[in-house]
Amino acid sequence: MNLSDSKKKLALAGAICGLVAACLAFLGNPANMAFCIACFIRDTAGALGMHQAEVVQYVRPEIIGLVIGAFVISVATKEYRATAGSSTATRFVLGMIIMIGSLVFLGCPLRMIIRMSAGDLNAWVAFVGFTLGVGTGVFALKKGFSLGRAHVTTKASGTVLPLLMAGIMILSFTSFVKASEAGPGSMHAPIIASLIGGLVFGIFAQKSRMCFAGSMRDIILMKNFDLFTVIAAIFVVMLVFNVATGRFVLAFDTPGIIAHSQHLWNILGMYAVGFAAVLAGGCPLRQLILAGQGSSDAAVTVIGMFVGAGLCHNFGLAASATAVNAETKEIVAGGVSPAGRIACVICIAACFVIAFTHKREEAK
Repeated sequence: MNLSDSKKKLALAGAICGLVAACLAFLGNPANMAFCIACFIRDTAGALGMHQAEVVQYVRPEIIGLVIGAFVISVATKEYRATAGSSTATRFVLGMIIMIGSLVFLGCPLRMIIRMSAGDLNAWVAFVGFTLGVGTGVFALKKGFSLGRAHVTTKASGTVLPLLMAGIMILSFTSFVKASEAGPGSMHAPIIASLIGGLVFGIFAQKSRMCFAGSMRDIILMKNFDLFTVIAAIFVVMLVFNVATGRFVLAFDTPGIIAHSQHLWNILGMYAVGFAAVLAGGCPLRQLILAGQGSSDAAVTVIGMFVGAGLCHNFGLAASATAVNAETKEIVAGGVSPAGRIACVICIAACFVIAFTHKREEAK
């Protein structure tokens, strides 16, 4: 089963993933979030005690389903390949950068598209930053950037992250993990629906090679719109869902959407994500899929994202969302803290250092 050899199949894969996201939103996932890799990793990290923000603590079965779904389908179709050893520490740092940039914006590239489909103009502004970040990464690629070649390793090593995810799923049924009683972490679809949704999404993402950074990279580098077809299909399905259910609101300041209107930081946050994703070889979603199909390098990037999530909430780097004051009923604008701004700038600077100090031998 190959879904990446024609635009029609890619569109079908995107439409199915869009339907999964729409169903999860309808069944209880937070408004305008539906399916967000960064937010779900942040919630899961909180549930495991990696941060103490009580409103964002919940083991998200979707994340676990993504990895296991990619693992199962890659094994079934003989695409599972255990590899490791490509600039491991650098990939860990890039995972942290991806998470910090995402939480400055309040969402990963997938959620950016979902927010765009619901009329959130902040996400459209952030899309500019994401595209510029990917473009900068493409420039680095043209100048010889490379993290080196990954090497084939024992098959068992590629199963570490899928097994860890399965273990987290088991832990979620015990009292060892935390669960929010209020806030975004308390809003979720039923566990079985979330897990099945993650499995389905993971299978189709693996077979379609879905990647938000990769789609923009291909357009900029090769004028190839194939991967963008998947993204466009998700956008269209979610747009129809949001309009049909009355969730489409064309505005900047929309309370309850988990977003903010500090445009510069929306742009810079997603600039860091786009830049780092190209350097790491894939967006947050793609990293989970690659880890599921045997890449230990991608698994390290995912672990970096978990650590980055913990740092964001332990040190106040994550942005706050626009909300309504419970007492006065006035809209309170969200935004990025001084610490978050400094961290975002440091992340962008780190991307430039990584981009122009890691080069192929022939490019040096």
